[in-house]
Amino acid sequence: MENLEIVQKVGIVLVCVYLSWRIIRYIWSFLDVEKDPLIVLVTGAAGQIAYALFPMIAKGAMLGPDQPVILHMLDIEPAGDILKAVKLELMDGAFPLLKGVITTTDVIEACKGVDIAIMLGGFPRRKGNSNKDLISKNIGIYKAQASALEQHADTNCKVLVVANPANTNALILKEYAPSIPEENITSLTRLDHNRALNQLSENLNVHVGDVKNVIMWGNHSSNQYPDANHAMVNIGVGHKSVKELVADDNWLNTEFITNVQRRGEVIIKSRRLSSALSAASATCDHMRDWILGTPKGTWVSMGVYSDGSYGIQPGLIYSFPVTCEKGEWSIVQGLKIDKFAREKMDALEKELIEEKNFAYSCLH
Repeated sequence: MENLEIVQKVGIVLVCVYLSWRIIRYIWSFLDVEKDPLIVLVTGAAGQIAYALFPMIAKGAMLGPDQPVILHMLDIEPAGDILKAVKLELMDGAFPLLKGVITTTDVIEACKGVDIAIMLGGFPRRKGNSNKDLISKNIGIYKAQASALEQHADTNCKVLVVANPANTNALILKEYAPSIPEENITSLTRLDHNRALNQLSENLNVHVGDVKNVIMWGNHSSNQYPDANHAMVNIGVGHKSVKELVADDNWLNTEFITNVQRRGEVIIKSRRLSSALSAASATCDHMRDWILGTPKGTWVSMGVYSDGSYGIQPGLIYSFPVTCEKGEWSIVQGLKIDKFAREKMDALEKELIEEKNFAYSCLH
């Protein structure tokens, strides 16, 4: 008899718990209000990178599966008809998160209320062009766009510069958008980071998702330096260092680096066009990790304002290993730097100082 009473009491408790859970879920359904849309500006919106990027944004791959977006698409006047056609395709895609699309060739209209700015537009690199050639051509473009962001974008707007030379274009942008916090202006080195991950996964015959923590130091240029000294591989029962598994420092210091440096050239030679798809994916990765956070124990590479970490001149936009949380990035500290890496890092610092000085001489 006593056992029966215990069973009945347990049954009553379970029923109460179940009913309480149902009530809580019912109340929560009314509180689950849709987020306000974020306004995302994409410049160079008629180009191939943008064309590959837009579906990623509209599907929530960049900002999350529950974040509505309004796209602002900016390009030059001759591209106006292309913008309209891309808008039609986006509308035909019936993306639930896409709450609006504005196409324009007016930089002021494009920048109004912008929360996130992805700067794909810039003077294209021609055969034989150096970074200095591109800097002189891009100064006018970035001055105008930065001034419009300064006056019309949200005060906490986050900016990613993709157009090359991305690091120095970001410096120019900051010069003419002084009210945008310096930590909110970044440049893209994630494509090089992803290429480095792929090279290591191919060498080790493992899935690229099992490799992490490579570093792209410094500048996105022909002298870029992918560093695998701190990279790790998930072996199923823990992690092992890439250096230990590769067991070939010569390959890591020669062929690995040049493979990453020349990957874009290889694609252009075969495709007759630039690596738009992987660049769009890297742009999406950069913003997703910045806004939503990096996985625990993992860092990524971003061009950010140097604070003097690792002896790099403060004020440069320099690529560091960073972790991200709640929309803020932090440079990974305390990594051991060997002589080979130090020389590469210092050379890239010198390169960026020269670019900065050249850009400022053009500005003034």
